[in-house]
Amino acid sequence: MKMLRNVLLACAPLMLLAACGGGDDSVDDRLSVADPKVRFVHAYEGGPAVGLYRNGGTIGGVDGVNYRFASNYFDVSSTAADYSVRTTTGGLQLANVNFDPHQGDKYTFVAYAGPLGAPGVLFIEDPYNKSLTSNDARVRVVNGSNNTTAVDVYLTAPSTDIATVSPNYSNVTLGSAVPGTGADSHEFGANNYQLRITTAGTKSVIFNAPLNLSQNADLLLVTVPSGLLPNQIKVLAVTADSGVTAPEITTTP
Repeated sequence: MKMLRNVLLACAPLMLLAACGGGDDSVDDRLSVADPKVRFVHAYEGGPAVGLYRNGGTIGGVDGVNYRFASNYFDVSSTAADYSVRTTTGGLQLANVNFDPHQGDKYTFVAYAGPLGAPGVLFIEDPYNKSLTSNDARVRVVNGSNNTTAVDVYLTAPSTDIATVSPNYSNVTLGSAVPGTGADSHEFGANNYQLRITTAGTKSVIFNAPLNLSQNADLLLVTVPSGLLPNQIKVLAVTADSGVTAPEITTTP
């Protein structure tokens, strides 16, 4: 009863949130009392169709999905279970993770092109420790481009010279996320930004595009190959409510 009273009191003054309970950025998410949520992102162009399984059965409508598929978050039980990603043809298991989902946490599986084109799967836990009063956007970066080495990512005002600043996301290696699993996404104020990606440790830009961040956006940026040559990349912009197809961002000349 005390928890319910606190939640109701927290909901009352917060007009920034659509409602108390439900959704992908609600008061119960921020108070860590919401059911745990899972989503799946297919970021391997030309890769196999796959499904996401929990204890042997597909979940969340993730069955036979292809590149650019990005499910919305869906609720799962907080009971520990085996989650696996398998190819639709042949049932080849690409990854298996046994975990105990926590209330208020959100979990993402990302399929990507690994070394020599072998499918890889990245698992990310997001504790979603966001302040009740924050309107900031949250951003996490994944390197899913096997034609790059590690990359640095800059998300700055459009006029910023990146030679004068440090990257917001440093040394993002293939098949990894920054911030990593178990850490919160970086927060940014709602605004227009310039997204620039360089090879790690250099200022050599291999991707450049404008990016608008809206209030309370929850954005996962996944680099993917855009061509066969080294460092030819584009970016999948996956929001919490992408709804089946994630948009691609291509570099601006």
